Amino acid sequence: MSNFSNHSFANEKALIRVDFNVPLDKATLDITDDTRIRAALPTIKKILSDGGSVILMSHLGRPKSGPEDKFSLKHILAHLSKLLNVDVQFANDCIGEEAVERAKNLQPGQVLLLENLRFYPEEEKGDKAFAEKLSKLGDVYVNDAFGTAHRAHASTAIIAQYFPEGKKMFGLLMNAEVSSAEKVLHQSEKPFCAIIGGAKVSDKILIIENLLEKATDIIIGGGMSYTFYKAQGGKIGNSLCEDDRLDIAVELLKKAEAKGVCIHLPSDSIIADKFAADADIAAAPSNNIPNGWMGLDIAEDAREQFANVIKGSKTILWNGPMGVFEMEKFQGGTKTIALAVAEATKNGAFSLVGGGDSVAAVNKFNLADKISYVSTGGGALLEYFEGKELPGIAAIK
Repeated sequence: MSNFSNHSFANEKALIRVDFNVPLDKATLDITDDTRIRAALPTIKKILSDGGSVILMSHLGRPKSGPEDKFSLKHILAHLSKLLNVDVQFANDCIGEEAVERAKNLQPGQVLLLENLRFYPEEEKGDKAFAEKLSKLGDVYVNDAFGTAHRAHASTAIIAQYFPEGKKMFGLLMNAEVSSAEKVLHQSEKPFCAIIGGAKVSDKILIIENLLEKATDIIIGGGMSYTFYKAQGGKIGNSLCEDDRLDIAVELLKKAEAKGVCIHLPSDSIIADKFAADADIAAAPSNNIPNGWMGLDIAEDAREQFANVIKGSKTILWNGPMGVFEMEKFQGGTKTIALAVAEATKNGAFSLVGGGDSVAAVNKFNLADKISYVSTGGGALLEYFEGKELPGIAAIK
């Protein structure tokens, strides 16, 4: 595996798999959040400043049957050109004559963006012939798309076999993502606190099981906490609950106890009489919520308890919010957690935040620069912490 930082790209065409799967406004097709594009800029700029040229390939959205205008990467062309301060060229296809011609004529310092890879079903099928066609466009393959590293797609995993040793590598973003995740999973300083939130226990069972081997404390918040309370005989009113997961919740609590891992559930909740921004709210013990009411955030005691655990930790992983933080009445818990993670980081802890909602929360409260590392890969990060091998990483390692 070649080291990106030490490689000179002078006069080379670097074919980079980026993750430009950014949200677009439905009406105007303007980019509403360019975080993922910005995250790839250092890799692109390093190649250009070496005197190389860049061919970018990405997917956007989930096109079902061939090309659709709303999924065209041409909608990000103007913004990308502005960010790079380069007039980015565009190929109306990712393979075929136009792509081959434009790639061939690319001069040092120039950038070419290929059309959406997923306009071909071969991309998601991991088709070899398709991967080989893509590979012919560049001299060097750089994978900088951590967000899709858990998929064995043509452009993320299969393509690497068509490049010799020394001509395939991770970009700067991928390196940072992988080393941050490894630091938390394999080199964590104790106490290690994992904060797991979100709606469903079923989405997080594997990550909790794997973290029972590593963490000293696991904080559980969000809708999933009520499944744990109901499993222990608590009254949760109309709160979210996965009744088919009650046994698993009990089992996880037993396993944690056997391993000496502290699982922290929110002692009290902010409850609402309906799922709405204008709901009437009150506070109640999380295991004694009246009928007709539902827990939508963690309340004062839980906030204080969780914040204290976080501030006493040396390693912190945060995946998932504590409540419905999109609504103002139910954002207090998630905000308290975000501030506690920032404070612990300031005091020397290593903090990794990943997953769309947690990242959105950190950005909403303007704390991104106070966290050690904010991951761009939601599903990929989750699978990494579940202990799975990610095809996009394995292909290059």
